[in-house]
Amino acid sequence: MKNPETQVGGSHYNGMKIQPVTFIMENGLSYAQGNAIKYVCRYLDKNGVQDLQKAKQYIDFMINEITDND
Repeated sequence: MKNPETQVGGSHYNGMKIQPVTFIMENGLSYAQGNAIKYVCRYLDKNGVQDLQKAKQYIDFMINEITDND
């Protein structure tokens, strides 16, 4: 998959050599993994600390999924 040519709702991914959606889909990542990557990639250009908090929340979901199954 190549990077999308257009982006709805901003331009915070357009300057990236590999956009998050391309990386996520090419690697078959889960919803939680994809969201963590998306928020980390965009935090400087969009919502700052709030995006990092969102990424952390998805990472916590993944940690809880692993540790709750023990």
